[in-house]
Amino acid sequence: MKPTSRVLVGATVLLTASIGLHAGQYPQQPPAMPPQGPPTVGNPPTGTPGQAGQPAGRGRGGRGNPMAAKFTETCASCHGTSAAKGPVGPSLFDDEWLHGNDDEAIVKSIKDGYPDKGMPSFAGQMTDQEVWQMVAYIHTQAANLKEKPVYVPDPDGQIVKSEKQAFKMEIVARNLETPWALAFLPDGRLLVTERAGRIRIVDKDGKMEPEPVKGLPKVWEKQDGGLFDVEVHPNYKQNGWIYISYSEPLAGWTPPPPPPPGAEPPAPAPGQFGRGRGPSNDPPSMTVIMRGKLKNNEFVEQQVLFRAPKELYSQTNAHYGSRFIFDKQNHLFFTLGEKQAMENAQDLSKATGKIHRVNDDGTIPKDNPYVGQPNVVQSIWSYGHRNPQGLAWDPVTGQLWESEHGPTGGDEINIIQPKHNYGWGVATKGVQPGITKTSEPGMDDPIRYWTPSVAPSGIAFYTGDKYPGWKDNLFVSCLAGQQLKRLEIKDGKVLHEEQVFNQFGRVHDVIQGPDGYLYVTLQLPGQVLSASTPGMVARLIPVKQ
Repeated sequence: MKPTSRVLVGATVLLTASIGLHAGQYPQQPPAMPPQGPPTVGNPPTGTPGQAGQPAGRGRGGRGNPMAAKFTETCASCHGTSAAKGPVGPSLFDDEWLHGNDDEAIVKSIKDGYPDKGMPSFAGQMTDQEVWQMVAYIHTQAANLKEKPVYVPDPDGQIVKSEKQAFKMEIVARNLETPWALAFLPDGRLLVTERAGRIRIVDKDGKMEPEPVKGLPKVWEKQDGGLFDVEVHPNYKQNGWIYISYSEPLAGWTPPPPPPPGAEPPAPAPGQFGRGRGPSNDPPSMTVIMRGKLKNNEFVEQQVLFRAPKELYSQTNAHYGSRFIFDKQNHLFFTLGEKQAMENAQDLSKATGKIHRVNDDGTIPKDNPYVGQPNVVQSIWSYGHRNPQGLAWDPVTGQLWESEHGPTGGDEINIIQPKHNYGWGVATKGVQPGITKTSEPGMDDPIRYWTPSVAPSGIAFYTGDKYPGWKDNLFVSCLAGQQLKRLEIKDGKVLHEEQVFNQFGRVHDVIQGPDGYLYVTLQLPGQVLSASTPGMVARLIPVKQ
């Protein structure tokens, strides 16, 4: 039995006059305990806000930012470490800056100060890089100190009142493990990838086939690794091709023998360290692109369209990419992360950290931008990417939009152009050891970026008629903060942004179904972002406000 519909007001709103403003208003929201009773009608229930007197630097978003200690030493004695007024001056974490709380305004406040009001200039005490890191730290701490919504473990029947559309959450598939991507077959059946290495099929009536698709390649599943995207060929009725991406271990690899007792451990190979955990015994792994056909619930006639040379396989289990999209000429675009080797994103002889364009059979289009150039991977369309996981065509302009995970903050939305360099490895709006620049001539800045991180994944422009107020808006699924975002776009700029909901679990993909409704994957928040946990697929059903 479905639960009685309950009302949740689900929007944190941002109106920007230019791209990149107010980045600090987007909290990462770790899961709160499930509610003990039904939610209160009206505003979503909240968890415990940040407490006054907590030391600076708490919260996931502050991890790795060297400004945490400097803030405590330099700023806390006047401004405090909470959202409450400081001992002398106002809090820097309440988003109520007198001279503007966008990044440029805060940078100016730090560098120039306001001596007539008692705030000194720090231009001689902090480098430009340190000032930028301090801005990121302030945004992140402001988010960490805000109230957190209570996670709703079963959103079926929940009504969300967003700015321009009220809708009901309707669960169409349950009992999934880390659902990663969605794609519809022409007959209305829904394909759902599970990161653990399975494809599940849900029929038009919401009934999931009892058995997953058979015959899929064995995937390497750990941390970010596993089965990723699925896409259906635009001419599926004629050719039956289905495309998948997944991570695989390097064939024939055997772990090295342990060192003799008392011996020094061997130095790790490049890319062997992962997130401070030291050398790994995991096999090197990498993203693979494959197509096949579905016959009698089995994936047959498999063809590998892309497999990297063994030198690009690494023991880090992160930054695989991977997202598909076809253009009107049936070229296939796919994304590859840089596998945590950021220098490779700038190296055109390596496939990682790039967006690629191939024919539907994996061959190279004759009009690709680097065709015929020596020592360049011929499928490259754009480069300088970190971990791109979303692609969508703008229905108004025909431009290709992309979402990309940043380091500590600096998540990006970009418009992708052939041969353009998007900066990763040289510049970032986030905080990354080894990168000192936020922009670089000849490299594209993001159209929109977020600090702290929202971990953007799948994206989709809405082109249907079920939600009139959302026409041609860009929807962004977010792993951090359990968010679905809606962006109003005009002339290549984000004019307005809304957090549609933020309490139903991690959102890995959003697509428009053939029925005109939006479908999203939802995943139970784990103790770490990469944890494999139960999930479901939901459909957004409009209701009258």
